[in-house]
Amino acid sequence: MLNGIEVKLICYLQASIDQSVLDLEMANKIGWCAFSIIQILGTIAVMSQVAWEVFVIFIPVTGICIWYQQYYIPTARELARLAGIQMAPILHHFAESLSGAATIRAFDQQERFTNANLNLIDNHSRPWFHNASAMEWLSFRLNLLSNFVFAFSLVLLVTLPEGIINPIIWNMCNAENKMISVERILQYSSIPSEAPLVIEECILPNNWPDVGTVSFRNLQIRYAEYLPAVLKNISCTFPGRKKVGVVGRTGSGKSTLVQAIFRIVEPREGKIIIDDVDISKISLHDLRSRLSIIPQDPTMFEGTVRGNLDPLMQHTDAELWEALDKCQLGDLVHEKQEKLDSTVIENGDNWSVGQRQLLCLGRTLLKKSRILVLDEATASVDSATDAVIQKIISKEFKDRTVITIAHRIHTVVDSDLVLVLSDGRIAEFDSPSKLLERNDSFFSKLIKEYSSRSQSFNNLANLHN
Repeated sequence: MLNGIEVKLICYLQASIDQSVLDLEMANKIGWCAFSIIQILGTIAVMSQVAWEVFVIFIPVTGICIWYQQYYIPTARELARLAGIQMAPILHHFAESLSGAATIRAFDQQERFTNANLNLIDNHSRPWFHNASAMEWLSFRLNLLSNFVFAFSLVLLVTLPEGIINPIIWNMCNAENKMISVERILQYSSIPSEAPLVIEECILPNNWPDVGTVSFRNLQIRYAEYLPAVLKNISCTFPGRKKVGVVGRTGSGKSTLVQAIFRIVEPREGKIIIDDVDISKISLHDLRSRLSIIPQDPTMFEGTVRGNLDPLMQHTDAELWEALDKCQLGDLVHEKQEKLDSTVIENGDNWSVGQRQLLCLGRTLLKKSRILVLDEATASVDSATDAVIQKIISKEFKDRTVITIAHRIHTVVDSDLVLVLSDGRIAEFDSPSKLLERNDSFFSKLIKEYSSRSQSFNNLANLHN
């Protein structure tokens, strides 16, 4: 499933393609249309001075050309739209395949993904092929019409250059076909923007949030008006300075809950209150700068270790080394020749996934937020690194609110409270011990399923060894 960043990236790529057409092609197409119209009007004006009979052929031919244009344009426009729509699956599949290339090779699935990519390319090429066929259809008939005009003009002794009518209709149809990119750009520009990044009238205390209490009141979220609700009537309170685990099956709404806390998606109804402040009333900068998150896919930027730990340059070297030591990366960075100025290549590919996740943890330690969100932060790392991260969080964030979106169920067993989501609704919300006392609880069933899968995996591993 696409996350918010991937969706924005794909939208950006599509918009950049349409913007390129708008910047580089539309002006040329419109220019040729104007040139062709001026050319034929000048020719008609000159010829009419010599032989008025030119209008005898010009009027019906113009009517035929307009009829061809009206017949061709709707089909060509829809084919261009279909081609644009088929571009998104190619970008998505390519991005997902690129990020999971190691896994694809490990399971020897290169041929399957190659065939899937070729099928998507075929789906994209198919409307363009039909669009080219429609263009040839129009071109063939315009050429026939042009030859007819030339032959008839010879009979009337009116010499019209061959192809006078053809370029006008051809260029007008091409220009209108390319206007699909303008239409898509206008659609992108009408997409509602996020809330204001800064609201001058809203002034929050410097220590907000202090306790870290998060309350959901009748929260309902849907990604579009025509889509069903993802979260439905969520009403509960995460006490401050407690560890809260959020679990549920795929599609239950766990990640959407995190996006709602950071206002990546806005509630359709209800509200979220953090320490008596309705987060919908404050600026995005105030909200997101006071909260911390460790995502499932660790993010590192091209630059240096210092720039990745402290992008805004707000901390001293001593604080940076302290954070690195706490997340058990101090020795590794000390061994590098450039220390804090060691190079980080694009996406942090010269660091392992576990090291990237630990560096993200160090970034969070520096921020010292009262609320920390772990969005399946250990799903991409091995069990040893998972244990290290859980140990660091237990020690360094013991007096803060920690909301954990659980991928491995055992990571939330030690939480103070567990929220179980099912189909976008609250199925259970209580302490893990009380939920485990009931064999029929959702949480107990998830624990049993996870234990069963883990046992099966261990048996398979032992058999392989």
